[in-house]
Amino acid sequence: MAQLSVHERIEEAWTLPSTFYKDPEMFGIVREKVFAKSWQFVGDTDMAKVAGAVHPFTLLEGYLDEPMVLTRDTQDKFHLLSNVCTHRGMQVVEGSGNERFLRCRYHGRRFGLDGCFQHMPEFEGACGFPSASDNLAKVPFGNWSKLLFASVNPKVRLDDVLKPIIDRVGWLPLHEFFFDSTRSRDYLVRANWALYVDNYLEGFHIPFIHASLNETLDYGNYTTEPFDWGNLQLAVSKGGENCFTLPPSSPDFGKDISAYYYWLFPNTMLNFYPWGLSINVLRPLAPDLTKISFLCYVWDAAKIGQGAGADLDRVEREDEQVVELVQRGVRSRFYDKGRYSPTREQNVHQFHRLLAANVS
Repeated sequence: MAQLSVHERIEEAWTLPSTFYKDPEMFGIVREKVFAKSWQFVGDTDMAKVAGAVHPFTLLEGYLDEPMVLTRDTQDKFHLLSNVCTHRGMQVVEGSGNERFLRCRYHGRRFGLDGCFQHMPEFEGACGFPSASDNLAKVPFGNWSKLLFASVNPKVRLDDVLKPIIDRVGWLPLHEFFFDSTRSRDYLVRANWALYVDNYLEGFHIPFIHASLNETLDYGNYTTEPFDWGNLQLAVSKGGENCFTLPPSSPDFGKDISAYYYWLFPNTMLNFYPWGLSINVLRPLAPDLTKISFLCYVWDAAKIGQGAGADLDRVEREDEQVVELVQRGVRSRFYDKGRYSPTREQNVHQFHRLLAANVS
């Protein structure tokens, strides 16, 4: 696979080559060089709501496939741990619940809720035992209010990733948002994960693909703002209806904002609407297969069904159809790469440059 390169000037740049979206070798390289070093949304603090709570999960199941367990110890402190026993690799915690300690049922090795080794039967006489390597590995994690993020081996600090978002919409009371499983769902898209991101990152296609959304948004005032590890698409309401009630401290005070569309490199979208938050997590399953999870956090249920966030399922299905057709197109022997619109595809250009920089 040739080294990726995207010109820094969008006016001169060409997009990623089509091989990026279909090559199995690149799919594996991106897993280790991009996803294993990025911050991933894993859920919220309600997963371990009280002291003694344990909650096992798999980080980016189907791609990173890293077993982890979130615990809340007796001092009410959170810990994120590898859920792999340091004896023989058995999964330690197999289900959510409340525990005084963690015990592997394979051979009885026991750990505290902080992951520290406590006891192991039949190990008398083992030299240098126990040691620090017998503790469960601690996984880097952090939070923004109730939202939790984790990384296998983060390249940058979570605070540096989230700061531009918190500076802009930190006035939102995320602690009041509640997860609504009835409005959350998964989609299986037969396309490369990066094609889905490409599509998400530009409003260029809205007038052509999303008729209902285009009636709500003021396309002429649709703007984009990049920051180091992501970007914002700022959607202004057409007609000034179904907007945020912004506090005077907001830098957008006085504007008719209907949605804040945030993307975090490489695969997380935080979409803020007046009714709450839709988090999109992309899980690559194969070079041409992606699972998209729409996770709904409601703040003001009375505003659901209005404005830019009114019919997310319809918009998703429209995007899904287009992205799957693009996947078929990049398999063509007649297509390699294209050019960027300097006025409408700045975010796509940024995404491709980040990929090229982190894969090379």
